[in-house]
Parts: sequence; structure tokens; C-alpha cells
Amino acid sequence: MTPTLDSKLPHVGTTIFTVMSALAQEHQAVNLGQGFPDFACAPELVQHVTNAMLEGLNQYPSMLGVPELRAAVAKKIEALYHKSYDANSEITITAGATQAILSAILAIVRTGDEVIVLEPCYDSYIPNIELAGGVVVPVPLKPGSFKVDFEAIQNAITPKTRAILINSPHNPSATIWSAEDYLHLSEILKGSSIFVISDEVYEHMVYAPYHHLSAASFEVLAERAFIVSSFGKTYHVTGWKVAYCAAPAQLTAEFRKVHQFNVFTVNTPVQHALARYMQDPSPYVQLPAFYQRKRDLFQAGLAKTHFSLLPALGSYFQCVRLDDLKVPEKSLGESKFCQWLTTEIGVAAIPLSAFYRNGFDQGIVRFCFAKKDETLNLALERLAQL
Repeated sequence: MTPTLDSKLPHVGTTIFTVMSALAQEHQAVNLGQGFPDFACAPELVQHVTNAMLEGLNQYPSMLGVPELRAAVAKKIEALYHKSYDANSEITITAGATQAILSAILAIVRTGDEVIVLEPCYDSYIPNIELAGGVVVPVPLKPGSFKVDFEAIQNAITPKTRAILINSPHNPSATIWSAEDYLHLSEILKGSSIFVISDEVYEHMVYAPYHHLSAASFEVLAERAFIVSSFGKTYHVTGWKVAYCAAPAQLTAEFRKVHQFNVFTVNTPVQHALARYMQDPSPYVQLPAFYQRKRDLFQAGLAKTHFSLLPALGSYFQCVRLDDLKVPEKSLGESKFCQWLTTEIGVAAIPLSAFYRNGFDQGIVRFCFAKKDETLNLALERLAQL
């Protein structure tokens, strides 16, 4: 008889992204739910991987990450955010951003430590904290605008507060942090021993007239922050699962203790390929304009429906309110509405309630516009029924 196993995550089931993608496939719906592109990456990036393999770069790389890639990351951060990180002691290549965030949490959170998360939040944050034995302290962003409630953050801090997780550009709301936001958080944390984990995986998807601001640019935050970003998001290769974490040397040392016994290291030829590809900054410099055009195309189509569009300032997501829809199914709640939209209209979306621990339903769903134009146009053609 198999022994009974008491789950470490008793409230966790299959992620909403997997559920909605499976439903979309079953009903041949256009999948605008899960956040991944349906178009290819640059052919030269694939060729770099092939070349690295043919050159025999197929064995374990450094646990820290290939030196050339760490150097390229440090160079990029300094150029964009005017913050210098030592490539040897402060940059670590990870198996995706999710692993980087988990490793940071495991490195700093002890049993009973409190960690503030700003809801709605990416669905891995809360289980990560619970796996580390931490206590989740949810602080909601302001409903409707998704602006940061700094008074609520201040009130949530106790002597047990160990860290706060922040995310800009924000998934799922597509909002971004301003300089004032970072400075406000800096004032709250100044002189404290609270750490920051800054999820910046959509850093190269902020749309004019705005630009991405990193926690790395703000001294009070940088000295206590793990900065996480993703090559998968930036270069349209989400399946490669390669990212990085930048943090002060003392924090990186603890991060690497977890990392080495978690995944140890990351795919060798892919790291070499990314290092070579990053020598030309134009792919990420031009990325905002690439996705802004797709956002604008998608918004123009949605304007012909009764969805109410929320601002999409960053990321490749568009949130919409259901209030003005002329269909009775809007009253079913976000989750049931998304199931109906997938099965009956043929377009998959994600309910925002999936990003709240308590399932808070405010009548908003999220679409992903990181798709070919023909995919977006097909989805818009179907959504025009609404």
C-alpha cells in the first residue's frame, strides 16, 4: 500500500494556464490565454545554438553560467539602468525566471518569515513562499487601476517581514512602476532588513512614451534586491527556460547555494548562443516597437466589441472588463466566462481571479497578444460577435 502523503501544497491544483490551454486545444480555440508567442525566434539565434553544439560545447558549463553570457548581461544592465554588477560574483544564469524566483525565496525565507506579495500576482509566487515555510502576506493592488497601495504595504510590514515581491511590467495587469513608485518603496524599506525580489521578465516590453525602470537603478532597492529577467520572453524562446538573477555579491552567494542543488546549471549550447546573440543589442532595443504594433492592432479590433479596455503599458497582455458586454454569460464570473468564451466563441483568455489567492472576481479577463497577426485577426473576427 502506498503511504499517505500530506501535501506541502494542499490548496494547489493544475495551473489555470495549463487548464485553459488544454481547453483551447480541445475546442480548436485561438489560445490567447497562456503567455507565449506562436511565431519563431530569429533564425540566427537557432544557428548560434547549432554552431555551439557542433563546436563541442555540450558538457556542463560553470554552475554560475557561461562567463560570456554573464558578462553580456552585466553589460546590458549597466547600459540600460546605470547599475554595475560584477559578472563573476553578482550574475547567475538560471533555468527560467520561475526557478530564479524560487531559488531567491528559498535562499532568504525561513519558517515563519512573512513575505509580502502584491495581488494579483503570478501564480508561482505564493506556492514558492509556502514551500520555503514562509507566511504569505497579500497586499492588493488598487482594484480597477492596479496602482500600488503603499500605505497598505507600510501597514503590512511587521518584525517578521522578510521580503517583498514586486513585478514590473506587471503580469497580469500590464501596468508599470514609475520612478515615484520605486522611490516610495525605497523610503519604506530604507534602513530595514527587508529583501526585494523584483520580477522584471517583461522589461523589454514597455510602450512609448514610457520606458522600463528597473529596481536596480534605485540604490536602496538594489542593495537588497534580486533582479530577475528572462531570455525566453525577450527572444521569443519561452521553451528554452533560460533567465538570470542579478544581486549583490553577498546575496548572490546564498542564492547560488540553493541554485547548485536545485538545477546546478543550465543548457550549455543555448547559453553560448544567447551570449553571441546579445552582442547586438538591437533585438531587445527594437522589441517595444514590435510588440506595441501588435498591441495597437489588437486594441483596435477589441474596440469594435463591448469589452472595456484597460491600459496596457507593458508586457504582452491586454486586460478587459466584462461590464458592458451584451451577453448573459458575463454574469457567470470570470472563470466560467473564460470557459464559455473558449468553448462557444473559440478564443481562450485567463480570468484575473486566478491571480488572487482568494479568487477575487472583479469582472476582468486577460488576453495575450504575443501572436502572429493572422492569429490575432482570427481571434478578433471571433470576438466581434461580442
